[in-house]
This record gives sequence, structure tokens and C-alpha cells, in this order.
Amino acid sequence: MAKILVVDDEKVLVKGITFNLKHEGYQVEAGYDGEEAVELAREGNFDLIILDLMMPKLDGLQACMRIREFSDVPIIMLTARSEDTDKIIGFECGADDYLTKPFNLLELKARVRALLRRSGATGQKLAQNQSLSVGHIRLEPAQRAAWKGDEAVDLTAKEFDLMELLMRNPGRVYSRENLLNVVWGYEYIGDYRTVDVHVRRLREKLELDPANPEYIRTKWGIGYYLSNRTPNVT
Repeated sequence: MAKILVVDDEKVLVKGITFNLKHEGYQVEAGYDGEEAVELAREGNFDLIILDLMMPKLDGLQACMRIREFSDVPIIMLTARSEDTDKIIGFECGADDYLTKPFNLLELKARVRALLRRSGATGQKLAQNQSLSVGHIRLEPAQRAAWKGDEAVDLTAKEFDLMELLMRNPGRVYSRENLLNVVWGYEYIGDYRTVDVHVRRLREKLELDPANPEYIRTKWGIGYYLSNRTPNVT
């Protein structure tokens, strides 16, 4: 059954939503602020997230944007605001659906079912473990293994996470700050050169010509991306 994350600073509401979703057979975890939402989303492999708009530490919009840096999990935003502009901003930040408080729990459960059907949640975990390949580079996420043609390549944990992120999002440019947030954790305090070193090592290990990389590219003055050749998923 699908795994759902519920995050809201109103603990009574979280308790009610959690009880009702568990009664439907879902696995449910709870959080109570925006920072916790991001950390749980990064670690929990959820099929859907229910996220309040107004929360301490990080609001729902900021949390949603940070989650979107590393995950395409469906997100339902909860808010006391009903203005259309707020809904539009929510969608632009990456939300998939929007529910205004107070709401009927039957409606919430119906929207949860609809989003899970649309996202194919039962097949999502399988897709996350499928091979990723672009040109001569191949990753096996289930085994945390990397290949350069027919040659197995040893990658560190962070090197693998960094390469997997780029391969799952071809053409998307990530700043060094984005990459530190997503791969190392957004509270990580370190030199942005950490990212440069890991990118250099990935090129040395995976590119045919590290001095002229074909796939792990630099967008000068901005950051790094995987070339726009769409990676194959098998």
C-alpha cells in the first residue's frame, strides 16, 4: 500500500488525517514544520505528500520547492487561503493539487486516491530502481552500481547520488547551492568547491575525455547539468 507523508503544524489536524488515511490502509508518517517535511521527504521514499502552506521554519511553498529539487512525488497543498493567486503560486512551486481549509476528509481521501492512480504509485518504486543510461554511462540504482561502457566504476556514495540526480533530470541546471542542498543536505555548511571536486571526479571516472566532457556539463556562471540527450530508462 502507498506510503504518505502528512506535514502540518496543527497537530490535531495531523492526527485526524493520519487516523483516516491509516484506516484506508495507507502507511502514514507525520511532520510538523517545513524543514522536517524536506528531511522526511528526502529520506522516506513516499508515494504522496500532504503539505500545509503556513508552517514554521519553512513555509509550504519553500518546502515544496526544495522537495521538487530531488523528487517528483505528488504533493497536495493544504491552506486556509482561497485566493486564486495563492493556488497559482502553489502550482508553480510544484504542487499537484490544492485543498482549502476547512475541508471534508472524504474529499481529501478522494483526492489522495486520484493522485495515486495518476502517478502510478504502485510502479513508482520499481521505476526508481530501474537502470539509467546515457551514452556509455549506466547507473543501477538498486545495486548502487555504475558502469562506463562494460567497465564497472567505483563511485562514492555522494558521487553516486550526484550522478543519479543529474541523470534523472537531464537538461536541468543545478547551482552549487542547489546541489549542496539536495545531495549533502540543506543544512550542510561547506565550501561550494566540494561540489566542483565531486563533479571533477565524476568526469574522471565516467567521461571518455574528462577535459572535454560530453555529458556532465557546466553552465558557466550557474552550475552543472546532464547534457540534453535524454537518458534511457530500462
